[in-house]
Amino acid sequence: MTRVQDILSQFQAKGVETCFHGRHIDPQIYAGLNGGNWGLKDYEARGGYQALRKVLGQDGGPGMTQDEVIAELKASSLRGRGGAGFPTGLKWSFMPRNFPGQKYLVCNSDEGEPGTFKDRDILMYNPHAVIEGMAIAAYAMGASVGYNYIHGEIFQVYERFEAAIDQARAAGYLGDGVMGSGFNFQLHAHHGFGAYICGEETALLESLEGKKGQPRFKPPFPASFGLYGKPTTINNTETFAATPWIIRHGGPAYLECGKPNNGGTKIFSIQGDVERPGNYEIPMGTPFAKLLELAGGVRGGKTLKAVIPGGSSSPVLPAEIIMQCTMDYDSIAKAGSMLGSGAVMVMDDSRDMVQTLARLSYFYMHESCGQCTPCREGTGWLWRMVDRIQHGQGRPEDMDKLDSVAENIMGRTICALGDAAAMPVRAMLKHYRHEFAAKIDAAQKQGGLKRIESDEQAHG
Repeated sequence: MTRVQDILSQFQAKGVETCFHGRHIDPQIYAGLNGGNWGLKDYEARGGYQALRKVLGQDGGPGMTQDEVIAELKASSLRGRGGAGFPTGLKWSFMPRNFPGQKYLVCNSDEGEPGTFKDRDILMYNPHAVIEGMAIAAYAMGASVGYNYIHGEIFQVYERFEAAIDQARAAGYLGDGVMGSGFNFQLHAHHGFGAYICGEETALLESLEGKKGQPRFKPPFPASFGLYGKPTTINNTETFAATPWIIRHGGPAYLECGKPNNGGTKIFSIQGDVERPGNYEIPMGTPFAKLLELAGGVRGGKTLKAVIPGGSSSPVLPAEIIMQCTMDYDSIAKAGSMLGSGAVMVMDDSRDMVQTLARLSYFYMHESCGQCTPCREGTGWLWRMVDRIQHGQGRPEDMDKLDSVAENIMGRTICALGDAAAMPVRAMLKHYRHEFAAKIDAAQKQGGLKRIESDEQAHG
């Protein structure tokens, strides 16, 4: 068994062992995967494309109308797995039904959020689930052309998805007259170039059109003015991969796997100071303590200090708060953070929170597209001030300045990257202000003469 297969099967086994509200819940996306059974025949053996057959009436049944498909998605309480958590069925209903021209469907596989690696594994080990989910979504919304925008720094994933498309097309699951029906759906893979900003849906559309990846003003929203000015719906990789299970088993069954308003399972990319980092598929609403247990607990038996629960843009939560949370959108939001993409960054009590914030701030400064002044200038100010504190040049007023700059970025940019840069700063100051103060006090006592060896100089 290869290293990749060994890792995948290890984490898969942990997923199967997950229990929730008194009964066993099997994984829905990772079920039966071993690292090598990604192809069409293996997917069909696991029940693949049965949902598409059901929708198109190719299983001996009457088929489903577009409204019936969307109704199942609404009943499932599936929320977008890319970060925003918007109800999927509701989003699909926004696509204009009687638009006379071309409509598009786009899968956002531009997985650039630091700490997130679930979509990469879905596309590598279960690509046909994404293809089937996209075909079902295209039928429900009347779209005949789809694109999967894949992150530019994962070449093997792009090649794997291209191979899966070829298999599906040869078997009649894609193309004109899918499975002998009157439904047409052409699906294409598109390789991005690695820019973080292209994870924002309108910047992604700009990139798909061959332009510089910069966010658009909204409104108009993509459902009315999307790719090439046509109605477009964009969903995350995991969202599409969850769709076939919902159609096969029903929306209410999917909802029962999670909790009210948070249906089904969710893949969490847990990393940092844990014994077994990796992807874990667990029911929505599972206690964080259970997820931490599945990952082997805090590495080396150390004490948990803090967790960033939803990717680098989500506010940090101290141990005493996160240990009381369940892993779902509502519980994490109530605690003052976001579930986001499900990238769970675990930090033990040895971690320097000023250094952690310096690394996060540098990333957002580097990835700002520069279109909006508050983000373009503000992210640089944030990083320089945090870096100054980290390297012994901090001043007492820097903490209030940091909070002020972050506050003045939030809500003043076209897209959410500005907020993503500001929220970690404000949360770190809220919960760990004493660590910033300690570094500043130490610098003041030494006369503030320590030489700055910044990350920017190191990268230069």
